[in-house]
Amino acid sequence: MMQLFDIVASAGLWAAVLRIATPLIFGTLGALLCERAGVLNLGIEGIMTFGAMIGWLSVYHGADLWTGLLIAAIAGGVFGLLHSALTVTLGLSQHVAGLGVTLFASSFSYYVFRLIVPVANTPPTIVPFQPIAIPGLSDLPFIGQALFTQTAPTYLAIVIALLMAYIIFRTPVGLAIRMTGENPHAAEAQGVNPMKVRYGAVIAGSALMGMGGAYLTLSAFNSFFPTMMQGRGWICIALVVFASWRPGRALFGALLFAFFDAFQLRLQTVLSGVVPYQIFLMTPYILSIVALAIMARRARVPQALMQPYRRGER
Repeated sequence: MMQLFDIVASAGLWAAVLRIATPLIFGTLGALLCERAGVLNLGIEGIMTFGAMIGWLSVYHGADLWTGLLIAAIAGGVFGLLHSALTVTLGLSQHVAGLGVTLFASSFSYYVFRLIVPVANTPPTIVPFQPIAIPGLSDLPFIGQALFTQTAPTYLAIVIALLMAYIIFRTPVGLAIRMTGENPHAAEAQGVNPMKVRYGAVIAGSALMGMGGAYLTLSAFNSFFPTMMQGRGWICIALVVFASWRPGRALFGALLFAFFDAFQLRLQTVLSGVVPYQIFLMTPYILSIVALAIMARRARVPQALMQPYRRGER
């Protein structure tokens, strides 16, 4: 029991929670923005994979880290444009279109990577973002090591979460997004163009997904491999429901899943040989499913989610 307490009370655990949560924060906010406008974006897993690849590849060929992150965002936006064209303009099934984008983006990532980077036993690496020590704060006992020794994209993700919460609930732009996700015909009656709103939300949301993928190769790790997402995109989709489509709760949900994940990694060292390691690997997902089942019962789904919009039709 004391060992468990020592794990929870260690600053290293909470520092790891923030690192693990960062790509989830980007991805969950991106999916949330899309769904708030009424579009389910199941292309997230592929978009994050491509963002991870193109961001890393850009830096590997000489771009600086921030440029790599920007290129990943632009690439994500391009896939968002494709998804918008299929679902908003053509009105195709959002499930099928999203899965198609995931398959295409994931396969294209591997193709481009192998086309440009030769096959090698040791994957090539880059110099990733380094932790930033904030003067006066990083030296604080426990809190400084846990919260104020992160890389720049982690701080950026938290700022974006707070900014998105303000925009969605406190600005006319956010009102237009929410109206479009609830009743696009009522939004149109108020002078809002639901087609443009959905395009903008999906492109911006997909850009955030690309940044979430790029975090893994530009900050968490220093190289790219095609299977590195490991289902993070699908976790983000679940976290949106857990958050009831609210950015603040999305931030909390990402941190909660990250805590489960970081905790099980350290728990393996305590109970190594006593419990099969596969049990520990399952734990974050099982606990997340339980939390999702509890929260989903009270979640209020945007009424026009997954419903194609046609001007003049009701």
